[in-house]
Parts: sequence; C-alpha cells; structure tokens
Amino acid sequence: MLKVFLVEDEFVIREGIKNNIDWKAHGYEFCGEAGDGELAYPMIQKLRPDIVITDIRMPFMDGLELSRLIRKELPDTEIIILSGYQEFEYAKEAIKLGVAQYLSKPINGEELLAELDELSAKIEEKRRAIQIRERYLQEMEENNLRERKKLFQELVTGESTVAELLESAEILGIDLSAPWYNIILFKTQSLRHAQDEYSGSLIRIEQELRGLEDGRTVITFDRNLEGKAFLLKADSEEQLLLLQQEYIEKIKDIMEGYEHVRYFGGIGKPVNRLRELPTSFEQASHAFAHRYLVQDSRILDSGHMTEEAQKEDNFDIKEVNPKQIDRTRIQEFLKQGDREEVVYFVEEFFRDLSNKALQSNIFRQYITMDVYFCVADFLESLQTDTQELETPNQDEKTLQDSDSAIHYITRILQKALAVRDKAASSRYDDVVEQVMKYIDENYADEELSLNLLASHVNFSPNHLSMIFSQQTGQSFIKYLTDYRMNKAKELLRCTGKRSSLISQEVGYKDPHYFSYLFKKTQGMTPTQYRGGTS
Repeated sequence: MLKVFLVEDEFVIREGIKNNIDWKAHGYEFCGEAGDGELAYPMIQKLRPDIVITDIRMPFMDGLELSRLIRKELPDTEIIILSGYQEFEYAKEAIKLGVAQYLSKPINGEELLAELDELSAKIEEKRRAIQIRERYLQEMEENNLRERKKLFQELVTGESTVAELLESAEILGIDLSAPWYNIILFKTQSLRHAQDEYSGSLIRIEQELRGLEDGRTVITFDRNLEGKAFLLKADSEEQLLLLQQEYIEKIKDIMEGYEHVRYFGGIGKPVNRLRELPTSFEQASHAFAHRYLVQDSRILDSGHMTEEAQKEDNFDIKEVNPKQIDRTRIQEFLKQGDREEVVYFVEEFFRDLSNKALQSNIFRQYITMDVYFCVADFLESLQTDTQELETPNQDEKTLQDSDSAIHYITRILQKALAVRDKAASSRYDDVVEQVMKYIDENYADEELSLNLLASHVNFSPNHLSMIFSQQTGQSFIKYLTDYRMNKAKELLRCTGKRSSLISQEVGYKDPHYFSYLFKKTQGMTPTQYRGGTS
C-alpha cells in the first residue's frame, strides 16, 4: 500500500479528509497527520510517506516551504497541494518545486481519490522503471566487472595518463580523486575444494566483502583467480593508515566465521599520486606472493617485510631451515600461480631464505637444480615433453651469479605456467561446451545465472566467467541475453504469440522487463520488430 500523510491546519477539514475516505479499501495507508509544516516535517522524515497532501497556507511553516524541504530530503515522495487561494504565484511556485498536483479547496473525497489514483499509477510506473533499470544493471554486472578489471590493470601498469584513468573511472561511476592511496591484494581459498571449484562459502564471503565497499574510501576490483584488490583512498597518510587498519579488522571479522577457508592479503605502500599506484601494487604483490611460502592465514604488510629484510646479516648456510627450501612451495605455485606473479614469487622465495642465500655457489647450484627438477616433474605430470626445458648448464653463466640464477628460475617457471595454461585450455573447451548446452536446454528458466551454471559445472563463478570470456570472446550474461533475444525474434517473426507469452518462453516472467531489454539490445520494441519497423 502507498502511504499517505496529511498536513492541514484546519481541524474540521483535516478530520473530514481523514475519516471520509476508506483508505485501506482503496489501497492506501493513512500513516500520519499534522496541523502545520513545522510539526509535520520530522514526522515525514521518520515515516517516509509516498504521498504528502498539504495545505498551502498554514502557521509556522506553510505548504511551499514544507514542499521545498521534502523535495530536498525525500525526492521520491510526491506532493499534492490543497489551496483555497487562486493566486497564480502560488501555482507557479508549486510547479517550480515539482509538486505533483495543485488542487483547489473545497474538495470532496471522490475527487481527492481520483487524483490519488492517478498519482498512484504514476508512482507505480516510476517504481517499475527503477526496478527494471536496477535489474538490468544487476544482470549486466558481469560486464561491469570486466571493465573494472581493465581499469585496475591500467591503474597498476602505469600505461595510461592520469586524465585517461579519471575518464575511464568516471564512465564506471568510480571517483578516483584523493590525496593518498594504497592497494591491498586479497584471496580466499576453501580447504574443502580445489582452487577453481564451486564453493558456496566463497560466494558468501565475496558478498560480505562487497558490503564493506562504500565507493568513497574503499573500491573493490575483481582479479579472477588472483582474488580481489582493494583500493583505499584518504585525505592524509595518517587517515589512510587508520582506514587500512580498520578495514583489515573488518575483513578478519568476516573470515572468523569461516574456519575452513584460508585467506591471505598483501598490503602495498601508501602513495600520494595516482600515477604512483604501480609502486603500491608492486609492493603489495611482493607481500601477496608469500601465500605460497606459508600455510596459515594472514594479511602481510610490505612495509614490515622491507624493514625485516634490511636487518639481515651475511648469509650462513647453517642458518637455513630445511623447511624453507621445501619444494612443495614451488609445486604449489606451479599449480596455482599466475604468470604475472612469477617475478614476485621468485624474489620472495629467496628473500624468505635470506637476501645473501644465492651468494653461496654451492647453495645457488643446489637450489637452481632443485627448481629445475621440480619443474621437470610438473611438466611430466601434464604429459608434456621436457626436452625443450632449458637446463641450468645450457648457459654457462646461469650458475655464475645470483642475478643469472634468478633470471633462469624465473624463465623456467614462466615456461611451465604457459604449458599448464595451454593444457588447461582444452579442458576449458569442454566446460564451455557444457555451459552452452545447458543454456540451450534451460534458457527459458528465469533463474538461470552464472552462479547456477558455475555450480552445475563445479567451477567457481569468477573462474567460469573468466574462461567463458576467454573462449567465446564475450561475457556469460551477454551470451545468454543474445541467445534469449534471438529466440524471441524468431518467435515474434514466425508465430502470432503475444509478446507477454514470448517473454515467458525466453526466460523473462516480467513482460515489462522483457520489452525494456529487447529495446535496449535491439534498438526497437518487440512490436516494432514484429511489424518490421524501426
């Protein structure tokens, strides 16, 4: 029911309007009344009525002043002004304020109801339009996430100018302007599922994390299998560090509810220019790469890591803990790492041992050969020929100094991940084929969604979205929408079925939303398409 609030200083008229109309029977809730605008305004703020009926001339605060306040605070509330005065200036001012109706007193119940019903229809139409647009934006969120990923890449690579970054962000409704910035990279992993498998817990965590984003001080970017990136903004470095601490505590509070989920975060370096974000990202990436080197959940600050590294003394091989050179760390990275992370992982792997570790010839040879055999084993597990894998002794300089050894290890890890991704591509073809077949058989189901399909093929939604886009060149939601629209066009041209029935047959129970989406994607209404006009 639409809520109606009445403001009238004449008691008899107010009682007459209130009592002579059966509000509930006509679909309205009479939610409150007041004798003047000053008394009415705080009540209206609290009750948030859909329609306010107010006299124009009242003591303390008149109807026009009240209307100004309502327009500012509650722009969706419609206003009907009642007036016993016919002065043109009042009507002109009411029109300026966007008052829905300007009615002359006296007015009987039937006349007022007729005006209310007309206004009610307009409110419902406006609400439906808002709901349709919100649903469209929600369904197209996958496309928006892709554009946000692209923006994040531009932010952290430094390949775009500040003006270009601000323009791209504005298109997405993101305000990037701030004196100080920092980046936090974050990832969750269910201990009950493989990295790319569907997990209801991870979906709930993602929803809770999204609830922390306010769009003003914290902006979230999706990074597919690499998790998420949080861009923090503040007016000063002190405020930024405080915001960072508070935000991390909120993340930890969320994660406490999921004992079977491991999480890891890497905090970057605060910077005070947008074009310096690549520096913050690089520092965060170094900290983030430590998730392959430790088993527990934590959020690591790159600033603290740098301080620890500066305290190291000369390397002594006796100080090396054998667990630190456990090849399972390399194996874990080969299974789950990303090619863009190789440099950070290698640097952090050796930093975790000691900055001086590779200065020992014996240790350098040992660790380099061990990585080689680890990569060779991994490639054999993929049933890949290891003959092309570069061996440490192919280049006599490989083992001569630490930089050469690091470059060699980086190269063979990147080679292994490239082979792994290529091998996975054929598997992804099968998954995408399953998805397309499922859409073909179930496109009429309005509940069909990325999450539902992810559950069907046992993939995480983010991973499925990524591989679907890679394999088809378009997002899942665009593919589904285009598929449904093509089916709708076929039915419009080849049958005499009503548009509302066709809407249901292609997966849209709401015919209004179907018409909106059809015009949005095809540039014309279903009726125009059927008639062959544009």
